[in-house]
Amino acid sequence: MFRYACETCGSNLEILYEYDTIADQLRAHPISENADYSMWRYGAFLPVVHTPEIPGVHIGWTPLYRSKSLEKRFGLRGVFIKDEGRNPSASTKDRAGAVAIAHAIQTGERTLTCASTGNAGSSLACLAASCGMSTVIFVPASAPRAKIAQLLVYGAGVIPVLGTYDDAYELCLTASQEYGWYNRNTGYNPYTREGKKTVSFEICEQLGWQCPDTVCVSVGDGNLISGVWKGFRDLYETGMIDKLPRLVACQAKNSAAVKKALEGNGEILPVSGETVADSIAVKLPRDGKAAVNAIRESGGFAISVSDEQILKAMHECARETGVFGEPAGVAPYAALAAAVSEKTLSRDESVVLVMSGNGLKDVDAALSSLPVPPAIPPSMEELNKVMAERLKKIEGG
Repeated sequence: MFRYACETCGSNLEILYEYDTIADQLRAHPISENADYSMWRYGAFLPVVHTPEIPGVHIGWTPLYRSKSLEKRFGLRGVFIKDEGRNPSASTKDRAGAVAIAHAIQTGERTLTCASTGNAGSSLACLAASCGMSTVIFVPASAPRAKIAQLLVYGAGVIPVLGTYDDAYELCLTASQEYGWYNRNTGYNPYTREGKKTVSFEICEQLGWQCPDTVCVSVGDGNLISGVWKGFRDLYETGMIDKLPRLVACQAKNSAAVKKALEGNGEILPVSGETVADSIAVKLPRDGKAAVNAIRESGGFAISVSDEQILKAMHECARETGVFGEPAGVAPYAALAAAVSEKTLSRDESVVLVMSGNGLKDVDAALSSLPVPPAIPPSMEELNKVMAERLKKIEGG
């Protein structure tokens, strides 16, 4: 039976590689010669064999946008947005799910499960559907409707849980052991980190194999930021890049267990986990230890932002860049604004914001602080009244 976690401490296992062997492979078959512009172009760094049916949708090679507007707003040399909302289920979780599913297929599994606030579950359901596999997804009953809709449309067996994400996680863990399902859970299945690290490969390749100075990543369970760090380390160890970035962990104030651990003795302690950013609403980060280690090794730091700052970031980022992120996705934007205000970034830095999920996954959050215009009868007279009022507001300032 596949062993998920360390039998001694219970922490997430790490998959190790022989970097000299990978470097030799890449010299013989450079990545630049690979015509597959998806996450699978980095197969030399992955622990599974990719075949066309695993999975049957295109994942990765998401856009990396340079924003002159944000460079001017924040006074930085370079600001880039990695738009992970362009993945099949609209979040970076597709990278993790793809490697986990490939491993499940290669080990003969047929039923997959995970606990999720929505993104990991909708991703698993999406990718499993493309491979003809079945899923059982445990979600808090309070998960955003758009994410529940994704689960149902993809044909997942949905188990809404009256409780938090952490409650759903524990029930999923017990159920997977009871029924013998393959468990994709973040911070439990080591293959998820291997998928998420491919975002770092893309960032460097899209920057001409240059490493950015700073990378801002939203943090819930801690699996994404530890994966991002592993990706950069993989490239560094094989000589693909000549430096490593500093990582900035971006958390919501009530879900900042990793930030508190960094500022303390490194021990992960539970917090309330209550935040509008459901994708990072976690009481006890399952991969928190790996996240703390990654941030410390990179010489980075953590910033926590309020729900008000996150909602403001949703609007500002969309209007400044044209990229619409869900609350957790724009947490890096909110954290960047705070870091600039606190002068923890220098003006000559290049910064990448990893936008982990699309804003359409949580339109209720987007609309919560925006007035919806009232409907009008279909007449020019009524339209003229509306336009006159708007002109008055513009002129008034």
